[in-house]
Amino acid sequence: MPDPDRIPAADLPPGAVRRVGKWAVGNRDGEYFAVSRRCRHQLADMSKGSIDRNGCLVCPWHGARYDVRTGEMVEGPRGILGYHGPTPGYTQFVRAYARRLRLRVRRAVRRGDDVVLE
Repeated sequence: MPDPDRIPAADLPPGAVRRVGKWAVGNRDGEYFAVSRRCRHQLADMSKGSIDRNGCLVCPWHGARYDVRTGEMVEGPRGILGYHGPTPGYTQFVRAYARRLRLRVRRAVRRGDDVVLE
């Protein structure tokens, strides 16, 4: 049975994000991170997200961007339900809500051939 708190480092090249149990674990140019898997907007699975050029984790559904060091939503979202586009007012509401309920952050470190959650 696989360990729910580790992933082979070979499965996590730079720019990749993977599911490890309840966590979205990624490699931000050699810096590993782990955050809770559910976006604070509409609970998208963040392990299916991507890392942008600024090192933020981007939600796969509506593009909300999160600082992986703090779990804070730094931008977004860009849509609601199936709509992808501007949502004035609503976006500010979600960001205010997300400031209080950030993604949880867990330390992820490389140990030998694995990335381990501490």
